This record gives sequence, C-alpha cells and structure tokens, in this order.
Amino acid sequence: MAKKSKGNRNQIILECTEQKETNVAGTSRYVTEKNRKNTPGRLELKKYNPNLRRMTLHREIK
Repeated sequence: MAKKSKGNRNQIILECTEQKETNVAGTSRYVTEKNRKNTPGRLELKKYNPNLRRMTLHREIK
C-alpha cells in the first residue's frame, strides 16, 4: 500500500467561548477541516450553540 501524505487539510475542533464565561453546563463543539496553507492562524466562526440556544463565537482548540 502507498503511504498517505500528510497533506494540507487538518481536522480541527471548534469550541464555544461564551459558554465557558457563563458557566452553563455542557460544552458546544464542532469538528471541521481547515487548510493549513490558507489559514495558518486559529480559526474563529459563529456557530449555533444548542445549550445557549443562539449563535456564539467558536474558536479552534488544540
């Protein structure tokens, strides 16, 4: 079998930042991919948080 190259696409986890500040139980996390060459920094997206029932800021975690 051929070796699989590492490639530029990595799986990342986005975690809600507002839920930590409000001390609501649970965590809102999304799994997605990003291209390392196009976006070398940490990714920030507004996603829906079902625990808070609104759109919140989600940041990439390591």
